[in-house]
Amino acid sequence: MAKILLAEDDVTMVSLLKTLLKMEGFEVLALNTGVDVPAEVGHKKPDVLLLDVHFGNQNGVEIVQAIRKNNDLSNLHVVMTSGSSMQEECMRAGANAFLLKPFSPDDLIRLVKR
Repeated sequence: MAKILLAEDDVTMVSLLKTLLKMEGFEVLALNTGVDVPAEVGHKKPDVLLLDVHFGNQNGVEIVQAIRKNNDLSNLHVVMTSGSSMQEECMRAGANAFLLKPFSPDDLIRLVKR
């Protein structure tokens, strides 16, 4: 079973994503805002990181850049999300995919199953 780590600060969104992804057979863990995301990724070893561009007071672009500098995390699939059109910036920073909020459950499932 693939493990997905959620770095999303909207509590309602976390609840919806957990339900949706668990129904699809994924193991789902959610991070609290304020944690060191790259360290948590290294510790929890997810297959996919679903990362909000604005995770609490942290910058998702900087988070993905830090993750990409760590060779141990090079195989991590990072899907970034935002209500702003930041696809180019996220992809340049090292994301594997970008979803503009609000996104459809089908689009999310398709990306995390890749």
